[in-house]
Amino acid sequence: MAIRVLLVDDQPLLRTGFRMILEAEQDLAVVGEAGDGLQALDQVRALQPDVVLMDIRMPRMDGVEATRQITGPDRNGPAKVLVLTTFDLDEYVVEALRAGASGFLLKDAPADELVQAIRVVAGGEAMLAPSITRRLLDKYAGHLPSGEEPLPDTLHTLTDREVEVLKLVARGLSNAEIAADLFVSETTVKTHVGHVLTKLGLRDRVQAAVYAYESGLVRPGAQ
Repeated sequence: MAIRVLLVDDQPLLRTGFRMILEAEQDLAVVGEAGDGLQALDQVRALQPDVVLMDIRMPRMDGVEATRQITGPDRNGPAKVLVLTTFDLDEYVVEALRAGASGFLLKDAPADELVQAIRVVAGGEAMLAPSITRRLLDKYAGHLPSGEEPLPDTLHTLTDREVEVLKLVARGLSNAEIAADLFVSETTVKTHVGHVLTKLGLRDRVQAAVYAYESGLVRPGAQ
């Protein structure tokens, strides 16, 4: 079955461009459009999309609040949210990730990256491009822990190897890349990632990456 996509952006021209790109793919189907967050909530309830391509800055209700309601505990459906941001990186993207978005993508990303990102998010993974992640977190370095604060107690529930995996997830590495870095199998990495998410009460890799930075385990600019 095709992946059902809802386009949410207050610029009709952008929605048209995204629709043309996505409808050229056999496994993707654009089921609707919305020009603001309130419309997006109505469309999610009515159309039950698999992925919502969500702009951030919109009238009436912005993408952060819409994401929070779509992915929150009272959610009505399976929709995952993929946030769109400008080249300069929107100041609300971190809030959107905290609100439950499964990743973010630049608005001027190549068509093949947009298509792949939707497939990744629809498959239950997080779209966490390393280069964008580093730029985003470096931009907000002043608002994140300096590394001098004590680490939260929850981190002590992780094994040393799980901490290693969490650090690599925060750098935006895929399971395959983590496996190569640690000289283990991808299956082992998936198991470690699952344990990290369960122990820390996190939903996905995006929340894990944000947690790693906010807790001070990883610092912006660090390798």
